[in-house]
Amino acid sequence: MQHDYDILIAGGGLAGNCLALALKDSGLKIAIIEAQTPQQLKQSPAGDRALALAAGTVNMLETMHIWQGIETATAIKQIHISDRGHFGKTRLSAKQQGVAALGYVISARDIETHVAALVEQAGIPRFCPARVVGLMAGNDAIHVSLKQNQQPLNLSAALLVGADGGNSSVRKLLEIPQHVTDYGQTALVTTVHSAKPHANTAYERFTESGPLALLPTQNNHLSVVWTRQHDDADALMAGGEADFLAQLQDCFGYKLGLLKLSSPRRAFPLTLIRAERMIDNRVVLIGNAVHQLHPVAGQGFNLGLRDVVQLAELLHSQPDPGTPEVLQHYAEQRRADHDKTIQFTDTTVKIFSNRWLALAAIRNAGLTVLDHLPFAKKQLARHAMGMADRLPRIGSKR
Repeated sequence: MQHDYDILIAGGGLAGNCLALALKDSGLKIAIIEAQTPQQLKQSPAGDRALALAAGTVNMLETMHIWQGIETATAIKQIHISDRGHFGKTRLSAKQQGVAALGYVISARDIETHVAALVEQAGIPRFCPARVVGLMAGNDAIHVSLKQNQQPLNLSAALLVGADGGNSSVRKLLEIPQHVTDYGQTALVTTVHSAKPHANTAYERFTESGPLALLPTQNNHLSVVWTRQHDDADALMAGGEADFLAQLQDCFGYKLGLLKLSSPRRAFPLTLIRAERMIDNRVVLIGNAVHQLHPVAGQGFNLGLRDVVQLAELLHSQPDPGTPEVLQHYAEQRRADHDKTIQFTDTTVKIFSNRWLALAAIRNAGLTVLDHLPFAKKQLARHAMGMADRLPRIGSKR
């Protein structure tokens, strides 16, 4: 059957654009559907978020020829993990692991802008702004109804990829249920400048109300992701910058000297969301459309990019990318990674956001013991670098 496209990608954010770039030399006819204009995407508050890219993620981006040309990323050379008010701590070092960096930090806006520019350079067609408003799947094609500039447009494809984020229109139209865990927490996001050099160290400090992460960025700035209970977060956002900074300083301490705010404060409620399934008839969901994680372990985009790489690798060799066999194979390949990463993140949140003193003693003893066990530290470092499991190279033969 003749289609307008082999693959339609709903969502022109990071996941969708990276998938398009991964498939641009596959011989498949591809187009992207994006609901927001480039200006709206650039102005989104979500662009202020810092992304912690694992070393394994950077390796994948290099293979896809996406990492080259990025100039605003900051290397993480050490990770310092501690528990506020307790003795336990663990330190990971790139030098000890024999790598140049454990990962990199970059703002979501910077990498999104870079990837969008590469998509434009590649000449990949885009329907923008356009919204998916209807789906009808048949044996040989998925028929997609769009509204573009208030005008209807109908397209067909062998496969539709839902990469349209946490509020995925594709998922909603398919009526795929979600399993939601509300952590009762809000992430406060901002940037600070420290009086002392951060020395490319990322700090993960666990507190009674949730974790505090300070991630090194350029010019001795650090991106802050501060998890607090909803009421505490509301009060901190309602108060002045001086009070916010004083409480942040009290929570983190003076290891880096005095901290100064250098960007607006943002607040994002935190939940664990997972779609009940990732495939439907000639449709597959990837990235935040199928899973949204707590930021405590920095695994959200890293997991989403592994979705992209696995799907692109599979589709490169398929004459019909939307058959049930292809999609079922993809779902089976990804399920174990999703299960493991989500369980690790969820368990970390529950262990390190708990006021129970007995549990606090156990976790602190664990951090201290871990700091003195080279093998265990190596395993933790490999997990942090996203190298616990290897994915095939795009276009490679299995």
